[in-house]
Amino acid sequence: MPEMSLKAGLQAMDVAEYLRSHLQFLKDFPDLAQELVIPREHGPAASLTAYQLEALRARNEELNERLADLIAIATDNEQLMVRVHSLTITLLRANTLEETCRSFVAALNEDFHTDLVCLALFRDGGDLPRAQWLLAVPQGKAALPEFSEFLARSEPLCGRLAQDKLDRLFGACASQVQSCSLLKIGERGLLAIGSDDINRFHPGIGTIFLKLIAQALDAALARFD
Repeated sequence: MPEMSLKAGLQAMDVAEYLRSHLQFLKDFPDLAQELVIPREHGPAASLTAYQLEALRARNEELNERLADLIAIATDNEQLMVRVHSLTITLLRANTLEETCRSFVAALNEDFHTDLVCLALFRDGGDLPRAQWLLAVPQGKAALPEFSEFLARSEPLCGRLAQDKLDRLFGACASQVQSCSLLKIGERGLLAIGSDDINRFHPGIGTIFLKLIAQALDAALARFD
């Protein structure tokens, strides 16, 4: 009687747990393996071996897709690294402050396919290029109170910017900017990269390459302090 009560009390989870702990069970009872009903999404039931093979094939396809995604990400990162390196070389070859600024913005437009750029520098504009994308701010941070919170931090800011910030940086072109990346150039200013694509810059985007770009420009500008 106790044995019958024990069997009656067994639940499906108990059986599953027992099989997980005794992986050789079906090897010891091959007749049972032939009678088990194996689930299939389509078509009739198949043998356990066929089911396992199908499961392994599905898992293999999933791993291949993940590998392809990783390879694509690695390829994109490699291309970005080459562009950042090329940008750094360009900055090293510039001999004047004006040439440095112009070549930097040109490289962003050509190699990184930017839509709008604003380079705001905390210095007098006498030796800076006259360009729509250049903003000379000799008074320093105090002249940009709308960016005080951002300038107090070290991390780039990506996503949507408030309209007053967009107007300050991009002027008449502010309405074109749907997403933006904002970078500190050390203590020398800030760089804003605007895009008409709302998804190009978002809060979850990786910023390592943006930081490298900002650091390269900061080092290049240091030569003309």
